Amino acid sequence: MLRVLRPFDPWKSPLCTCPPQLTLNPYTGCGHRCAYCYITAYVRDAFNPRPKRDLIARLISDIKRLRPGTLVSMSLSSDPYTPPEGELGLTGRALDLLLRAGARVLVVTKSSLVVRDADVLSRGRAAVMLTVTTPNEDVASRLEPGAPPPGDRFEAMAHLTATGVPVGLRLDPIIPGVNDSPEDVREILRSARSAGASHVVSSTYKARPGSMKRLLEALPEAAEALRSAYRGGERVGGYVYLPRSERVRLMEIVRREALELGMTFATCREGLHHMNTPGVACDGSHLTLAARRPGVAEKGY
Repeated sequence: MLRVLRPFDPWKSPLCTCPPQLTLNPYTGCGHRCAYCYITAYVRDAFNPRPKRDLIARLISDIKRLRPGTLVSMSLSSDPYTPPEGELGLTGRALDLLLRAGARVLVVTKSSLVVRDADVLSRGRAAVMLTVTTPNEDVASRLEPGAPPPGDRFEAMAHLTATGVPVGLRLDPIIPGVNDSPEDVREILRSARSAGASHVVSSTYKARPGSMKRLLEALPEAAEALRSAYRGGERVGGYVYLPRSERVRLMEIVRREALELGMTFATCREGLHHMNTPGVACDGSHLTLAARRPGVAEKGY
């Protein structure tokens, strides 16, 4: 029985197209405090990150049952590089253990702190997907008040690329009236491409009462556009989605720019998998297959 590694089950969403994988969340809760974050719906005290109890000892136990080549995502709930990681280093230690055991690891983060572990990542089958939602640092500071500014994230992409770690961009969520302009999309994708990103995952904001309230408080200038956009939305599994035609329009803006830049593209939980580039994993986990393959997994953990 696994203790901290868990099968990824995205709420049994029929719209999820992620490949089978395990997920590891070194922390409960996240200090980035993003206004659009969904974890407040199911995590107590969600914006107060705290480390998982006995994480490393329990992970070592799980690794003994892990087959080499197993895909592990870090993290699909709280950011693995939430602010306390800078002092505690749990994610870095977990990465080292997983990669030495021969796992493929996909890191999903919006923190430039990931560059601290570039050397560890470069020695195994690992890739990093960095989230950037807006090129505007003022908007970012209100939208994601605990996260590093966008410029730092692009610098992190470039650093990882230079050390041989495959990187991709998560441009999500796209929020009406906030970051949905073609100009913003173009600036983000071009910056990411210049920094070495080869794959783009994008999605639209899925509204819940709590996150919508935080968005309206953080960005009151977008209130009219937000209310109007979701007034006629679709209810899917406890969320309100934009109407399908609007989701297609927004995803096509991202897709077109990505393809023009020579990047692969995929949507996330949109029901629009026909838009995805054939042969790639929607979450970017295919990038771990292009990463360095150690000859023999090390032991001693």
